[in-house]
Amino acid sequence: MFRTNTCGELTLKDAGKEVRLCGWVQKSRDLGGMTFVDLRDRYGITQLVFNMDSDADLCTKARRLGREFVIQAEGEVRERSNKNPRMPTGDIEIEVKELTVLNRSELPPFTIEDESDGGEELRMKYRYLDLRRNPVKNNLILRHRVAQEVRKYMDGAGFIEVETPTLIKSTPEGARDFVVPSRMQPGTFYALPQSPQTLKQLLMVAGFDRYFQLVKCFRDEDLRADRQPEFTQIDCEMSFVERDDILDVFEGLTKHLLKQIRGVVLDEPLPKMPWAEAMENYGTDKPDLRFGMKIKDLTSIVKGKGFQVFDSAEFAGGICAEGCSEYSRKQLDELTEFVKRPQTGAKGLVYLKYGADGSLKSSADKFYSPEDLAAWVKISEAKPGDLVLILAGDKTKTLQALSDLRLEMGNRLGLRKKDVFVPLWVVDFPLLEWDEEEKRFFAMHHPFTSPKPGDLKLMESDPGSVRANAYDLVINGVEIGGGSVRIFDPEVQKLMFRILGFTDEEAEAQFGFLLNAFKYGAPPHGGIAFGFDRWVALLGGQDSIRDFIAFPKNNSGRDVMLDTPAPISGKQLDELMIGIKNQDRS
Repeated sequence: MFRTNTCGELTLKDAGKEVRLCGWVQKSRDLGGMTFVDLRDRYGITQLVFNMDSDADLCTKARRLGREFVIQAEGEVRERSNKNPRMPTGDIEIEVKELTVLNRSELPPFTIEDESDGGEELRMKYRYLDLRRNPVKNNLILRHRVAQEVRKYMDGAGFIEVETPTLIKSTPEGARDFVVPSRMQPGTFYALPQSPQTLKQLLMVAGFDRYFQLVKCFRDEDLRADRQPEFTQIDCEMSFVERDDILDVFEGLTKHLLKQIRGVVLDEPLPKMPWAEAMENYGTDKPDLRFGMKIKDLTSIVKGKGFQVFDSAEFAGGICAEGCSEYSRKQLDELTEFVKRPQTGAKGLVYLKYGADGSLKSSADKFYSPEDLAAWVKISEAKPGDLVLILAGDKTKTLQALSDLRLEMGNRLGLRKKDVFVPLWVVDFPLLEWDEEEKRFFAMHHPFTSPKPGDLKLMESDPGSVRANAYDLVINGVEIGGGSVRIFDPEVQKLMFRILGFTDEEAEAQFGFLLNAFKYGAPPHGGIAFGFDRWVALLGGQDSIRDFIAFPKNNSGRDVMLDTPAPISGKQLDELMIGIKNQDRS
């Protein structure tokens, strides 16, 4: 055997044993007649010791070892004289009797330490080295644990895992597809699935009433910290269920993961918040409920006082930051600059300081009497010592800006704690959203989402007011997953396609396989898809999903390690009968 033990398991009870270890040289230290080498593998670090007095040749050989050399060391486990309580193996060391260099290493481009000196782009280029570092390694181990717990729960709940194809048909709606040309059918293309939505509905028609899979999905869209062009979903579907049946099952999965991975026990049912309430109170459909600071509508009491900023606004809303009345001019200017960022889009910020002594001071107080400001305090539910921050303008944009400001204040006040988890269901989304540029409705989720039963009668007369039988799981301001009860009646599905602007012929061309399947007895069904990468990042206490993916893409969608996407040869293009515009072919 190359090794009898790993570098993370030996303790004092193993003293006196002859062992053989393999791994990478973390670092070495020459102390006169002694040389110490820290040997690392996936499981930990063990100290090796070489003695010049007992074996000068072996000690000299050890001194030639460089960082990241791959070695094999054989020797006796003994108690360390200077123990290291911060290491699981810190009570022992190996007195080495034989040393074999299995492979040499060039000097790494950055230090393989928990706190590396390499920037993100450099570490992504040498990701296989970055993966040797404990934080990244532990992230992947966490990902493995979460995957196993998902499968354990789903199996226990009667679900079966079914793989669906990776090469499918390109269909409209949703994000932009990645497409794959077919050599055998020139001029035609596969698409990589944005999700297995129609496929899992076909599995319901086939009678597999509880399906799931951990599936790779692909979307050609702009990237950010919680988005990659390829990502993993926990994809699920159930038959003969209503909305609350689905929520109960996946509330169970949520509680199972929080308990097994983070030791968090949630005894109470998860709250259900209507979409309209979330937007009015938090300015977003993914509210962070770890703290309060609800948005308050001040429109009616701030208008008509000659202050043009408020008088010309469709909406004015405020949030109350507890204990912040002593904010300095510099701090208020920083908040003003924050809300004026392009991504937030507010024109300015009005504040009201409610002093601990009961005094009221506003940046707009020349337009408002003390009685007016007291009314602001009442609606904002402010207490002495609080700070009320107010934005005004178009209602939709102002609510979004207030949402951003609320989260910023939550960060500044330390209210968004990584070890606190507050999940909820956001329900009753609009079924459709109007696109002013294209002058038509689009599905807010996807075209297979059913309307709330009571709203079906409004589908043709007032489609914009129809609520979807849909739901999102939100935890700490992050949308972890979303789903819906599906349309299973062929006539309702055809009606949905018509409202979305599809002719019967277009619907048949794009979704004929699904409509045909519905003719053969489709059961009532519904499901949900969770962002698995987001789940793991949330449980790992970080914001970026890249840290939990073995080989991620950067913000430009490039894999800098593989140097891809990259051109392909002219021969390959000719085989596919594809031409490239405005680009030389090699």
